[in-house]
Amino acid sequence: MHVSHGNRLPRARRAAGTALAVSALLGAAITAAGPAAAAPKAAPRAPAAPADCSAAYKIEQTLDGGTTWRMCWHYNTNSGVILDKISYQPKGEPKPIPVLTSARLAQIHVPYDDGQNEYDDVTGTDFGIRLQKLKASECPGGTIKTVKVRGGGNVPGLCTTTRARGHAYRLNNDASTGGTGKVYTAQGKDLLVYSVNKASWYEYITEWRFSSDGTITSNVGATGSLSPYDFDGGDGRGWPIGKGDQAKAESHSHNVFWRLNFGLDGSPKAKVEQYDSKVTPPSGPGSPKTKTTRTPVTKELMGDREDMRWWRVVSTAGKNKDGHPRSYEIVPGASQKHSGRPFSKHDVYFTQYKKCEQYASNNLGCPDGYPDSVDKWSNGETLKHPITWVNIGFHHIARDEDQQPMPVHWQGFSLAPRDVTAMNPLTPQDLSGVNGVPRT
Repeated sequence: MHVSHGNRLPRARRAAGTALAVSALLGAAITAAGPAAAAPKAAPRAPAAPADCSAAYKIEQTLDGGTTWRMCWHYNTNSGVILDKISYQPKGEPKPIPVLTSARLAQIHVPYDDGQNEYDDVTGTDFGIRLQKLKASECPGGTIKTVKVRGGGNVPGLCTTTRARGHAYRLNNDASTGGTGKVYTAQGKDLLVYSVNKASWYEYITEWRFSSDGTITSNVGATGSLSPYDFDGGDGRGWPIGKGDQAKAESHSHNVFWRLNFGLDGSPKAKVEQYDSKVTPPSGPGSPKTKTTRTPVTKELMGDREDMRWWRVVSTAGKNKDGHPRSYEIVPGASQKHSGRPFSKHDVYFTQYKKCEQYASNNLGCPDGYPDSVDKWSNGETLKHPITWVNIGFHHIARDEDQQPMPVHWQGFSLAPRDVTAMNPLTPQDLSGVNGVPRT
């Protein structure tokens, strides 16, 4: 078994009875699969997707407002479902807009507070092998695709469906300010693609949501069960679970990493930019002022979140109809950053593409002696083909309600379109002329 961290006592993971299967299969590469049924129905006569996968590995869905998402998928014995060649086509666009070449889970690092146990649940357990069978009730209105898992047989384990998300927009075009008095409002739906993988006592739901406005959201939900072998936490490192104060569930962290390979407008040669806004309070009467500064990120970066800081990945190959370069903004969700390892100290990483750099820690597939974590790859090389890594942490201090089974706790991020289209892709027809300064 490939191990990158010292002081490991993996008693909890071995208790699930799967460690022997892990060592036999951790080095395995990609295993493909076919669906149990056809992908969700797409709009008729839609332009062909910029993807060359066969129908068995294609996902295509038209959502409210005429937006169509297309992508391919395959299955990896370590990291589970990987999405490839993701494109977005809102109404009014003559062809699909390529967004991501690939998107995948890149690690779930789980250090326990007592320093006695530490795991890489993607590359250090049988995460990929133990894809879970989904019931029809878990994929309402959708399709469950059967995945061929190396060493695990055929598993009906990939759900593609749609799910309501609430308001897509609302505008009261108030007559008192010169409007028509009409109220514009619409409810939205997302394309949801998800699977469940088991790592010992935990089960991880890896979901991707694709919205009709061009937003992509990924979340990992941890559920399953607390390890029965870790009810020995001391004061300050455990929480009493069950009767009295005898059994204290050991506190621990879940540091989840994603790897994103952008291919905006079909090119990997994207640019990265960092934006910082500084607020200056008034020295006397008046109001605060805010100035925003753009910093091109030309070399590999280990980035840390601060108030009013954000990053975007910018296309070098295409612009929207207003002549603005297309880009996607990285929008991290709530995070409790873990400083115990160098690779978990930062919120985002931008590294120059290297084929073997696939996992944020305990990386597999590189030559012997090659650095095995993302922090070691961020060494100042010029970014020509940037890879984006997102790290979202959660410090899990257990509670009585975590038994049994454990409610899902989610952590994740979004990619928000910024100038991908010239207007809101869901704009009603009678507002389609309002681009730039609103009419008065």
